[in-house]
Amino acid sequence: MTEPTFWLAIAFTGLAGLLILTQAALKGWRGWLDLRRLEIDNRREEQAHASAPSPASRIELADLKERVRKLEAIAAGVDL
Repeated sequence: MTEPTFWLAIAFTGLAGLLILTQAALKGWRGWLDLRRLEIDNRREEQAHASAPSPASRIELADLKERVRKLEAIAAGVDL
């Protein structure tokens, strides 16, 4: 058990195992990054093809603008 070749074999085996795990993790990370890139590209394409906002989003935007105006008036001290 105290032979140097035994400990060298254990060290090389551990190193090989660590190398395999690192390579697998790196491949998984790169795959995840590629997936995210594809999702971002698809979103950009969808936004480029979207011609006009829907009526519901227009109504919501107008409502938000009105709320902002009211809050600005309150902050300025103006009664509505």
